[in-house]
Amino acid sequence: MTKHHRLFIYLALLLVIMAGSAIFFLIPRFTHTDSLSSDAVSDLHFGSDTVQAKVLDVLEEGEITLGNNTQNYQILLIKLLDGPNTGQLLEIDYGKRQLRPEGLRLRAGDIILVTVGQSADGTLEAYFTDFVRTRPLIILFGTFVVMSILISRWKAIRSLIAMFISLAIITGYIIPQILNGKDPVIISVTGSFFLLAVTLYLTYGWTLKTHSAVLGTLIALMLTGLMANYFVNLTALTGFGSEDALFLIQQADFKINLRGLVLGGILIGALGVLDDLVITQASAVFEIYAADTKRNFRELFRSAMRIGQDHVAATVNTLVLAYAGAALPTLLLFSLTGENYSYLANLEFVTEEIVRTLVGSLGLMAAVPITTALACIFVVKHDRLKWLGAVSSGESHIHH
Repeated sequence: MTKHHRLFIYLALLLVIMAGSAIFFLIPRFTHTDSLSSDAVSDLHFGSDTVQAKVLDVLEEGEITLGNNTQNYQILLIKLLDGPNTGQLLEIDYGKRQLRPEGLRLRAGDIILVTVGQSADGTLEAYFTDFVRTRPLIILFGTFVVMSILISRWKAIRSLIAMFISLAIITGYIIPQILNGKDPVIISVTGSFFLLAVTLYLTYGWTLKTHSAVLGTLIALMLTGLMANYFVNLTALTGFGSEDALFLIQQADFKINLRGLVLGGILIGALGVLDDLVITQASAVFEIYAADTKRNFRELFRSAMRIGQDHVAATVNTLVLAYAGAALPTLLLFSLTGENYSYLANLEFVTEEIVRTLVGSLGLMAAVPITTALACIFVVKHDRLKWLGAVSSGESHIHH
């Protein structure tokens, strides 16, 4: 066995040990949940009486006052398009019993979602629930795919395949395992490792650049998990801070570890940002070295870190703005009520977002020097590491 093969085996063993440590030791397990039977899973349903309907005619329009708000309302004739009452004609109102936005009117031919039920006397009734948005979403996604392929070409196709596989892992592994009563932390960590391997290697290929990015992401993700676990406990987050969590508890007839769910969500969210940052940083290292192959490790590290500092500053600001934008209605509400922002920060759903943002940012900061150092090692020693793959995709060597 050659020296290079032994090094490869040692690296593989190190990865396995690090992954196992993160799963079983570094991130403590929260309350154990019992396995969920298949019958219980099959009993879980959301909006089973919600069906699609087509607006046939607008029978009446007018104005109505609800509380301090005056708004338009409509009486509609609809036809149920699916469910046990397919083809049934019903009348519904839109705006008489719920707030509706200004300037948004339903027209004949619109497809909507309605909730169907029976009144006390057995009469079939329907209530407006929401709009069917499938077609505009398909148009938006198609635009996204076309633009990605036009700009990134073959890499875009590979990244789109990786995206679908990632969604398959989330919907086919992470969510079902959590619904089966498994610890959300362990499931999120193992799922993150699968996502990491699929997205990076499928998109960027089996190269030294990708190896450095994968190792950097793996180490940074474990550090993020440790920090997330510490600050989730320190801030006494329970997982009950959001309406979604309360709705989940009401709908599920089994015990869900909500604290673990918070931590798992932080890890998966951090992985998405780390994925982007580390591959960009690794690419910067390899490009700097390709421009001047006489640079040693220290010079290369310093040059790449200057780029990394800009990456961190921009990405952290992006994270803060993204969460602030999502919380804008809440911030407006508290401004109207005159509540103190120190009180706002202590509410669990706000604290959870603050922890998510800051822990994710700390993970980013840790990822930059780690990934930069690993990429510098790989590129400086690339002649000795040819057996691990090409330097980068579409490039088998660096010219000296």
